Amino acid sequence: MDVAKELINQLDWHWNNQLRPRLEGLTDREYFWEPAPGTWSLRHRGTSDAPISVGGGAMALDYAFPEPVPAPLTTIAWRLCHMLVGVLGARNASHFGGPPVDYESYVYPETAAAALQQLDEAYARWLAGVTALGSEGLERPCGPAEGPWSEAAMGTLVLHINREVIHHGAEVSLLRDLYVHEHVPHYRR
Repeated sequence: MDVAKELINQLDWHWNNQLRPRLEGLTDREYFWEPAPGTWSLRHRGTSDAPISVGGGAMALDYAFPEPVPAPLTTIAWRLCHMLVGVLGARNASHFGGPPVDYESYVYPETAAAALQQLDEAYARWLAGVTALGSEGLERPCGPAEGPWSEAAMGTLVLHINREVIHHGAEVSLLRDLYVHEHVPHYRR
């Protein structure tokens, strides 16, 4: 079995056949929809009541440290921004020549269309980087940029990122389903 090929195919199949098609037509109303009181979101700077609000532009992401238990629900915008910064962006910066990113200084996308464009770019960089690793690259240690993962093989990190994209993509898909059933008359009972 070609492990490198299987790792790439696992995420790329999911991306092209499940997640990315489910994101087509995402509206700004869906992007910012708050399904419950106290939902964390991406907001215009200065409008959040979350304990921490971070970002480098006009928009800021709700946050708290330590995270409350249970953690608040999050909007599609919040989830996509997490994927842009913490899942794909940071790893692209550490391993594949992407620009440095962090939650505090990231200029978050103000629209669903901008978020999807940034997500497509981050995913394309990740896929190209992982593809270029090959079997030997997947076996080398992640290195100091990955903190507690530093001694783990790059293949272990790739598996982790696959899980993260699939996990958060499923959450976004569910939020889209809930939004449709709540806001589109055709779906109401």
